Amino acid sequence: MAKRSVDVDEEARPARIGKKDYEAELLRLQTELVTMQAWLRESGTRLLVIFEGRDAAGKGGTISRVSQYLNPRYARTVALPAPTEREKGQWYFQRYVQHLPTHGEAVLFDRSWYNRAGVERVMGFCTEDEYRRFLHQCPLFERMLVEDGILLRKYWFSVSDAEQQRRFESRLDDPLRRWKLSPMDVESIARWEDYSRAKDEMFVHTDIPEAPWWVVESDDKRSARLNMIAHLLSTVPYQHVSEPKIALPKRPKSSGYKRPPRDTQRFVPDHTATLAS
Repeated sequence: MAKRSVDVDEEARPARIGKKDYEAELLRLQTELVTMQAWLRESGTRLLVIFEGRDAAGKGGTISRVSQYLNPRYARTVALPAPTEREKGQWYFQRYVQHLPTHGEAVLFDRSWYNRAGVERVMGFCTEDEYRRFLHQCPLFERMLVEDGILLRKYWFSVSDAEQQRRFESRLDDPLRRWKLSPMDVESIARWEDYSRAKDEMFVHTDIPEAPWWVVESDDKRSARLNMIAHLLSTVPYQHVSEPKIALPKRPKSSGYKRPPRDTQRFVPDHTATLAS
């Protein structure tokens, strides 16, 4: 029997990092992300980061770490549902355009227009003509974004079939993550090689100099997160921005205000008291 192909290069798999070292480096990188965001706002730079990859490859966890300490007013995560009937009648890229970043903003796409080259292609949700048109238009579309000044970064999270299977199985009995296992995820197991071929063809057409693909080996989630964030920071020419110093004023003396009696308001029950007992 032929050996099944995998996305991850076994020899290139990063070494496992300890939890303490991981958390220390993650915090350092997240601090740099906050510095980068201040520069984006100050300079008016627009940043668009695309996260793609197989199901259970670790995109969501990485996005959470990237955005954890960023100001949500200027950093948005976009994860679009299936297109509506109206959207199906639009130009394919149209529903994504409205979510592009404005001046001083960072937008993180949790999956993107590359759905057409992946799940839509493999599952037959688009026609052959629509698929070929996408492969032709996508590089043109992305070049326009870059020419207009948007910093476009594209990351493909690569996971082995064995690790993906393990992550799927771990979700079966986990009530907090059961929602992550959809019928489409289950179907992706049987169509592993179809997705591999679709990804390879997608790279051939869309790995362009103006907007190259960067592959993140993600069998080890800790390494994947650190490697991706470190790379992103290395590609953005941000600088330290001096923030205005803020001095807290002294609290004024009381002018006689009294809080209303407690029985005039509704308080949530003290759930923690039941835990203490």
